[in-house]
Amino acid sequence: MSSKQPEQPEATARVTELRVEEWPGQVRLDTYLRDRLGEVSRQKIQRLIQEGRILVDGRKVKPTYQPRVGESIVIYWPEPRPTELVPKEVPYEVLFEDEWILVLNKPAGVAVHPSPGHEEESLVHGLLFRHGDRLSGIGGELRPGIVHRLDFGTSGVLVVAKEDSAHQALAEQFAERRTQKIYDAIVCHIPKPQKGKIIASIGRHPVHRKKMAVLPEGREAITEYQVRETFGEEAAWVEVHPRTGRTHQIRVHMKHIGCPLWGDTVYGERANRKLSQLFQWQPERPMLHARRLGFLHPKTGKWVEFEAPWPEDFREAVEQLRQWAQCKSRKPK
Repeated sequence: MSSKQPEQPEATARVTELRVEEWPGQVRLDTYLRDRLGEVSRQKIQRLIQEGRILVDGRKVKPTYQPRVGESIVIYWPEPRPTELVPKEVPYEVLFEDEWILVLNKPAGVAVHPSPGHEEESLVHGLLFRHGDRLSGIGGELRPGIVHRLDFGTSGVLVVAKEDSAHQALAEQFAERRTQKIYDAIVCHIPKPQKGKIIASIGRHPVHRKKMAVLPEGREAITEYQVRETFGEEAAWVEVHPRTGRTHQIRVHMKHIGCPLWGDTVYGERANRKLSQLFQWQPERPMLHARRLGFLHPKTGKWVEFEAPWPEDFREAVEQLRQWAQCKSRKPK
């Protein structure tokens, strides 16, 4: 380790020091920090590295540098700059709020971050509109401290940091798998066995770059599941516990075991078409709901849990499937 104390860059808002406690594998520094820091993008991390604001054992390195056990990584966060986003009213329900965190029930059909097609209407825009003066500036920009994401079509519980140290504490819990996440899903077919664990690495699809896929060279992904109710032999309500947080993890893993989410035409078009023709109804989004989220409160250290009830479309889908299965069971064979 270098004995020379590096000079602190100008306009530094705060300093974060991380120590590499376990071998992270052959992973780039920018990727490693993205996983440790939560929703700070790899592009922002690369920029901070190139600006000399991220040092490894007191020295400048490249984004491709591979961290080693025992090394100290120091991040000199710049003073937050005003966001260029224009606040806009976006619907969401507040489940809990204090001076450190905000827990939301995100509706389906709302993007968490601005993205192609949702440049001016995302959860970030809505948070700036309703809570803009009470949000963290982690990552060097005065914008909401989004700690984790839910897909555009997924509803349910999501936590937002209102203060930078809370953001860091939550991000580390997600990165170290110390949170509890419970989802409800409606899937095509019946998973076999009806209770199990899926261990299958996930990476970017080699051809369709907007999709993810199970790949041997992908990143480790673990999902536990249990069937809660079946609807004939055609569909099931499944409780899902993702132990890792890969992009599209539940959707990809359920497809991997032959049970894609109902309404998910990206990862299960054929199964969805068959079930929808049989049932004469097609959901407008993947039937996936983040029902419960548990974590250690970043300030009190106490375990807290928050739950979001099923949205109307999910509830209706389950009720319709129940009625359909009951009618089918009463028909003479």
